[in-house]
Amino acid sequence: MKTFLTALMASAALLQFAVPTGAMADDAKPLAGQHLTVLLPPWGTLPKEMTDRFTAKTGIVLDAQTLGWDDIHTKIVTSTVANAAPGDATEVDWSWVGQFGASKWYQPLDGAVDASAVADAPTAKIFTYDGKLLAVPYSNDFRVLIYNKAQLSKAGINTPPTTPDELLRDAKAIKDAKIADYPIGLPLSATEGTSTAWYLLTKAFGGDLFDKDFKPLFVDANSAGYKALAFEIQAMKDGLIDPSMTGLKDVEVQELFKSGKISFDVAGWAGNLSVYADPSKSQVANDVAAALMPSTTGSTRTIGLPEAIGIPTAAGNAKAAAAFVNFMLEPETEIAAYKALGNMPPRLSVLKELEGQGALKDGDVLLKQAATVEPVFAQGTPGWYPEFSSAVAAAINQAAKGQLTVDQAIQQIAAAAQSASQD
Repeated sequence: MKTFLTALMASAALLQFAVPTGAMADDAKPLAGQHLTVLLPPWGTLPKEMTDRFTAKTGIVLDAQTLGWDDIHTKIVTSTVANAAPGDATEVDWSWVGQFGASKWYQPLDGAVDASAVADAPTAKIFTYDGKLLAVPYSNDFRVLIYNKAQLSKAGINTPPTTPDELLRDAKAIKDAKIADYPIGLPLSATEGTSTAWYLLTKAFGGDLFDKDFKPLFVDANSAGYKALAFEIQAMKDGLIDPSMTGLKDVEVQELFKSGKISFDVAGWAGNLSVYADPSKSQVANDVAAALMPSTTGSTRTIGLPEAIGIPTAAGNAKAAAAFVNFMLEPETEIAAYKALGNMPPRLSVLKELEGQGALKDGDVLLKQAATVEPVFAQGTPGWYPEFSSAVAAAINQAAKGQLTVDQAIQQIAAAAQSASQD
């Protein structure tokens, strides 16, 4: 009996200590067991080892859904109009801020996410509308010229082009040497990637799209925007751009670069350097290099197109969504996302850490280009941007197919800008 009582008392003592331990574990994971739906494009969808780490840390069951960039915007609009949430947390592109903010489709994140981490990400201010933070960036996307240095070398080219004319000249030399049939990679389908490539080239030709009052600056034949479109169409006519580009999105152009079929990714995503240089993902891993964006003025310019995560107003699980947003801001997550997906870290401290480790491919070029990043709209992205962008992509696509002249396409874009801004 004494032995039994002694054992019973010992068991009770163990239980006394076991209960608080379980309670502490529950306190550490107050959202354990909850389900979270996250909707992101392919380049934002985390690999399993990263989502497993999120679940292990929070106990939240994650349903990661992937859609194309354009398809996500469509789903957000149609779902929200139907008073439904497209997900608990979704992609919010820089270009959607005006539309989403004016419509109050997304919850302000002020107070729900780590303020110090947000302050460490300068592009977060692009996702502020009416003084409220609508989304937090997960990809510090800006554009650089990415090229295949081995193909340039075979054509006798020792340095990357610094002007648009040099880019055309080098592409012709590569084509003439039968190194690549179509050296220049530019999306020309009726999609957002086509629009942003034109915005980038407008900067390369030394201009801007609009003045401070959103009056188009690209209508005149001597304007930068007009010359940028003429550059694209001339490259197509000269056989430097594959006609199939009229049906390809930017991510499909990237696949062609990885396979060695094109020499220049003209509107290259800075973060993609890490993907292009990965032998497990790219056939040109040893040949890829980055250069500052060509310019007609002698001073390189580029655009920033950051992407973020926001929480829809109709989201069913906002607390779990906020936990995911905070997870995406963690240095460990940003570094892992850069190495796995090529997403350039939005936090400056993380970017500097990678450069210090020598982990940034062509880090010197990236940091120089990063210092020149400009928003597409200095005044802030207007609410009518989605309509304008769609019109830009459609007009460029028609011009690339020979259905419109450059002048007709430019006039069509200008008319769309006027119509969209007045609606």
